[in-house]
Amino acid sequence: MKLPNAKKVYFASDQHFGAPTAEISFPREQKFVAWLDEIKKDADALFLLGDLFDFWFEYKTVVPKGFVRVLGKLAELRDSGIQIFFFVGNHDLWMYDYFEKELNIPVYHKPKHFTINGKEFFIGHGDGLGPGDVGYKRMKKVFTNPFSKWLFRWLHPDLGVKLAQYLSVKNKLISGAEDVKYLGKENEWLYQYAKKKLETKHYDFFVFGHRHLPLEILLKEGSHYFNLGDWIGYYSYGVFDGTNFELKRFYH
Repeated sequence: MKLPNAKKVYFASDQHFGAPTAEISFPREQKFVAWLDEIKKDADALFLLGDLFDFWFEYKTVVPKGFVRVLGKLAELRDSGIQIFFFVGNHDLWMYDYFEKELNIPVYHKPKHFTINGKEFFIGHGDGLGPGDVGYKRMKKVFTNPFSKWLFRWLHPDLGVKLAQYLSVKNKLISGAEDVKYLGKENEWLYQYAKKKLETKHYDFFVFGHRHLPLEILLKEGSHYFNLGDWIGYYSYGVFDGTNFELKRFYH
């Protein structure tokens, strides 16, 4: 990807729209739409790194109700020529082809390498990567198992969506207070994962979400790990101007 003059690439993750309720989530949706309006002036591309929704499941002919302003704005940006890439998170991992068919936005279920203006990026949501978190990794295998998805699909959407939303909020999967504390880089599992990846290939920037905590950590000279934070308490995002990557916050 080669950026035209004065154009930028934007990154955001962990909006968790719909949580804990649609009514409480709505002001955050409005703020995110305002940010999308702001970046469309100079954006060449937008990377959404997962958990845009607190729950998302695509039945064959049904998707969850709501989020029309967010989806409409993404459609507007995409129709204007801005590239948009979506990486599923642990809350919207049951995403299939709706974004691709309806919005012309490619959907990725695993981290991916991109070269932008000669800089090497490794991009993903971040869940299940690195050492530890064995319980979640085991749970993710169950959730992504074709048989599990087939069983869930047999639930009526009114029941299935309500059940999933209840479990998501009840189990604090959105983000507990303990999840947004800096652990020190040696205890940050995405930092450890990035360090391991550097043993086989150089990347200038590792960009992840999932942690709900804006982070920039130097891995080694010329290589950085960034975590984008969230749109719950930080309203933070990343921007790449063709040379430098920077974390910022949206005040509106």
